[in-house]
Amino acid sequence: MKRFGTISYNIYCNFTNYGSALQTWALHQAIKKTGNTPVLVDYCPDILADKDPLNPFGNMWDKDEESKRMVELTMPAIRTNYEKFDRFYRERFTRTKDSYTSRNFREIAKEKLDGFVCGSDTIFCPDEFGFDDGFYAQYPEMRGRSVSYAASFGDPHFSEEDYATLNARLQNFKALGIREEQMIPYLREHTAVPVERTIDPTLLLTADEYEPITASLQMKEKYLLVYARRYSPRMEDFAERLARQNGWKIVDISLRAVNAERGHVMRYDAGVEEFLSLVKNAEYVVTNSFHGMIFSVQFRRPFVVFSREQCDNKIEELLNLFGIRDRMLITGAETFREIDYDAVHSNIAVAGKRSFEFLMKELTL
Repeated sequence: MKRFGTISYNIYCNFTNYGSALQTWALHQAIKKTGNTPVLVDYCPDILADKDPLNPFGNMWDKDEESKRMVELTMPAIRTNYEKFDRFYRERFTRTKDSYTSRNFREIAKEKLDGFVCGSDTIFCPDEFGFDDGFYAQYPEMRGRSVSYAASFGDPHFSEEDYATLNARLQNFKALGIREEQMIPYLREHTAVPVERTIDPTLLLTADEYEPITASLQMKEKYLLVYARRYSPRMEDFAERLARQNGWKIVDISLRAVNAERGHVMRYDAGVEEFLSLVKNAEYVVTNSFHGMIFSVQFRRPFVVFSREQCDNKIEELLNLFGIRDRMLITGAETFREIDYDAVHSNIAVAGKRSFEFLMKELTL
């Protein structure tokens, strides 16, 4: 049994992020299924080193005064949310004994790791992280001993100089598991490293496998869940109209603290376990989150996912894999069919089998 360190965007998220936490947890469960031991590397990339998770406005997409005011109003829930995420990372994982940055990564040898898995999430996105040494296995201790799993480029913007750096950095890996198809033709042409498309690790597990970390029922009344990673008035209007038509309450995971005045039950304080419960037991999910979409699918909930521009490529590719492309909305006036979840999960099973075989092969070589 070997010990593999996982490195991703997780513990030091400037904004506590359900998707980052759950992809990390799911990848660990998948590595365990290969017969190996996952170890969460307590790693802070340089770009996040000076970020304060309890002062998140500086790392948000929206920089207007209204967004700043929403953060200030939501601060009590942000603090509670941060504490729950911190506990999740402390209690749910085997972690490295020490914390690591670019300054002390050479010391990681004392952790006695046999290799590294970089991923998943948008760790290869130059617009978010540049070419971080941990995410691209650039540290000498990682070169030739690392694979990526479901690593994502997001919606990248590369200069010619960036492409030269990218080509060199990717040679650090033994194999590349990439989450989206968009960059795979380029990688196969410009590197000698084996490349496979691999699905997000949260889809390698079944809904039942999330039960041990799913909280109890959070609401007695029937409700529609809104999970917004970015404010969208069209999405909010759609959710309120649908809830009103069906007589549902609205549970709202967003920074729009003023929505409490509109009767929304505000749950930005929800931890990972509570988030899973809120998705699982919702009558309907309205979201613009990649992982909000994934867990709606995992728990077979009716849902729509709204465009938020920065993340459309990864959402569109996954909806195509699911076979439900029409569930992505822009205005809220679009029409869509009922979801055949047996067919959707059949598609996931095929992609999941191929992805797990990639992981199994690369961790047993």
